[in-house]
Amino acid sequence: MEIKGKVYEVSATQQVTESLKKRELIIEYIENPQYPEYLKFEAIQDRTNLMDNVKVGDDVEVFFNLKGRKWTDKMGKVVYFNTLQLWKINVLGGAGSSAAPEYAAPADISSAPDDDDLPF
Repeated sequence: MEIKGKVYEVSATQQVTESLKKRELIIEYIENPQYPEYLKFEAIQDRTNLMDNVKVGDDVEVFFNLKGRKWTDKMGKVVYFNTLQLWKINVLGGAGSSAAPEYAAPADISSAPDDDDLPF
């Protein structure tokens, strides 16, 4: 799955256990400008470094998997958890940068030779 939004927060990497580290990313998702939503993504292990160059205010495209878990507490009550697990992130524009795409300069074709052998 994928979604585009603006980076609201990037957490530091947390060492959860000896063998597990994670990092969280909050993006502001504006489907309806009147009611922005804040979505939390989680990156684990080697993927935590994907957020090293991401800054608050960046426009990003986040690729993620939707994960769900079932857990039963000591009293026998069943609880369900959902996680948006990030596996790729593309920075579309930096904070304060213009949204206009960059293009290569046009090629100067006026100095091309006249001996074209193209059929059209």
